[in-house]
Amino acid sequence: MRITIVGCGSIGSKLAKAADDMAEVKRIYLMDEDAPRAEKLAAELNKAIVISDIEEELYHSDLVVEAASQRAATTIVPKVVARGVDIMIMSVGALVDDDFRASVIEKATVSESKIFIPSGAVCGTDGLRSSAVGKLEEVELITTKGPKSLEGVDWIMEHGIDVDALKEPTVVFSGTARDAVKLFPKNINVAATVSLLGVGFDKTKVTIVADPASHSNSHELRVKGEFGQMTCHTYNVPSPDNPKTSYLAAMSAISALKRIVRNEWIGI
Repeated sequence: MRITIVGCGSIGSKLAKAADDMAEVKRIYLMDEDAPRAEKLAAELNKAIVISDIEEELYHSDLVVEAASQRAATTIVPKVVARGVDIMIMSVGALVDDDFRASVIEKATVSESKIFIPSGAVCGTDGLRSSAVGKLEEVELITTKGPKSLEGVDWIMEHGIDVDALKEPTVVFSGTARDAVKLFPKNINVAATVSLLGVGFDKTKVTIVADPASHSNSHELRVKGEFGQMTCHTYNVPSPDNPKTSYLAAMSAISALKRIVRNEWIGI
């Protein structure tokens, strides 16, 4: 299999290094707005080369992995699925736009390309997916993060919240998943995944808490429906090179790639 990874940041670089060790992966194409970063990563691998235009390489690629940003995903995903190439989307928050999501799904259906979305940094998605076959009454995601991971977020600054001055756990956002994904594009992609699996962006409740005592990014998923009730709490270790990203998110991408290249689907 030949794969293209768009975005050579924390998740993309870890995924590329793991793919380099997979016998099933024959070639890795790397692309990043920061070309030197992509070149540096390629130099550390055996199977990688850097490309500058994703469309030129789609004829050679079996799978594209978007690991860049929501903005990049809105440009890349339609081009990939329209060409009939499979794609793994990490910036799943890009799918919050209903028209965009419908267009992508339509293109993928016509071209018979597959869209893969890893579970990311939240556990319990398997139970949510199964329970959504029946009636769901409530889906809520409570995310707790250290203040550092929320620095620079426009919503935080506009509301005059000094995350460095917090002395106790503080709710910095409470609302729908749709608003959360739009306002915290680099922090809460898991809310988009949960929304797509469950009751949608407008019915999924999201609460974001900044806790100065927190040393991990935690996600508590609460689901209630005709199946019963489920609470799943994940305590994540932040990625060493990017505190805004949970280490489990990268692990999830690697796990998903292994299943795709080996065509193994246990626990689906």
